[in-house]
Amino acid sequence: MSGVRIVDLSRLVAGNMVTHVLADLGADVIKVEHPERGDDLRRWRVNDVEVFWKTYGRNKRSIALDLKRERDLEVLTRLLATAHALVENFVPGTLERMGFAPEALLALNPGLVMVRLSGWGQTGPYRDKPGFGTLVEAMSGYADLNGFSDSPPCLPPFALADMIAGLYAAVGLLTALRHVEVGRGGGQVVDISLFEPIFSLISVTAGEFRLTGVPTRRNGNQSTHAAPRNLYPCSDGLYVAMSGSMQTMAERIFHTIGRPDLVDDPRFRTNDDRLRNKDELDAIIGEFIARRNRDENLALFANAGVTVGPVHSVPELIGHPYVVGREVIVEMEDETGTLPTHNVVTRLSRTPGSIRRRAPSIGQDTLSILSEIGLNPDGHIE
Repeated sequence: MSGVRIVDLSRLVAGNMVTHVLADLGADVIKVEHPERGDDLRRWRVNDVEVFWKTYGRNKRSIALDLKRERDLEVLTRLLATAHALVENFVPGTLERMGFAPEALLALNPGLVMVRLSGWGQTGPYRDKPGFGTLVEAMSGYADLNGFSDSPPCLPPFALADMIAGLYAAVGLLTALRHVEVGRGGGQVVDISLFEPIFSLISVTAGEFRLTGVPTRRNGNQSTHAAPRNLYPCSDGLYVAMSGSMQTMAERIFHTIGRPDLVDDPRFRTNDDRLRNKDELDAIIGEFIARRNRDENLALFANAGVTVGPVHSVPELIGHPYVVGREVIVEMEDETGTLPTHNVVTRLSRTPGSIRRRAPSIGQDTLSILSEIGLNPDGHIE
């Protein structure tokens, strides 16, 4: 992505996820921030450290502009004329009121790709409603499916809808850039709602309801499609995860727990049989696992070729052989020391991404960016 300039007008998670992914892969992401407030993501602090901004703002540059000032709007106009893509997550219509409707931007820069993120999309009856990930996670059906059958619906413990939307938007941005590069036409709008990406993860339940007339319900750690599949408590209070999603794996589990008779038991003979009787099956497997600690269970089932793994906490992962060997977590330099964070996720063999710089302070790169677009520190043409 080296040589691709992306102007980021977004705030909080979804837009920052788009530009975070592409900045890691070399894009020149210019974050436009209010001179005093900066990106709202900076307010998500831990011990007064901007941990979210430091994680998802890395590899970006920051220019401080007050978009209520005419001079700063002129700077933004000049900056957009040099960009390959724009990312914004205003309520639909806001960009138009600022004088930056897609038609005006394409007249300024015919190849500009405009990623427009919003809660409900640029069209439809909810177009003008503000939308946050929490509302979308609830209204999309996700929360209704998440949790145990005897518990209330459950929201995810992190910004799931925003992050999924950001990844979809990154794909859309790259696709639109490809369209420009091969000469098939100019720029275009990439319209991404927060609602549709998270619904795409559970949309199979709509087909299931059509076929059965029965809505999919919260199922805890069990699966509606394969059994056995669950988290099982061990004697030391820790847990293991196990999945027998293939017939051969389910049979291997039966042999490993000393119950080969279950292979031909009419309750568990096929996957459909096991799904109908999954509570009974989990009780049998769970009783076996509960007599051993986590390490004993992991060793026993791994030696038998069963798909089993531990339930890790994040503190357990730091220093874990897999995490260390794969370099999943890296130490990012910070003015206060170092901060552990995720490495570049997309591994490219010939053109790998990298962490080139830590997240900038508000307006840290204003002067250098103004110079690049031919303006002096006051925002006038040099």
